[in-house]
Amino acid sequence: MSANRLPETIAHVRITHQSWNQGKIEGEVRANQFEWQFQWCFKQGSLLVQPSLGRALIQEPLGRFLEKCDYQLEPGGDYSFTIRAQF
Repeated sequence: MSANRLPETIAHVRITHQSWNQGKIEGEVRANQFEWQFQWCFKQGSLLVQPSLGRALIQEPLGRFLEKCDYQLEPGGDYSFTIRAQF
């Protein structure tokens, strides 16, 4: 691995609830030994991630993933994306 290149981690996302009327998508995301619950209120542009442990590592890449794929996400669906960071 190049010294300038960050390690890659695969984050796994499961959508548990979606409401276009409320402008909200909820779910869970896992990466390595971490697991979080999230609520994305896309009409307000806010992303809440809990618990706080490791949140700084996942919040920005999760937000980019949700913005890019929001119309493709369905409740019960499993998705994944790559994070370039050391967990």
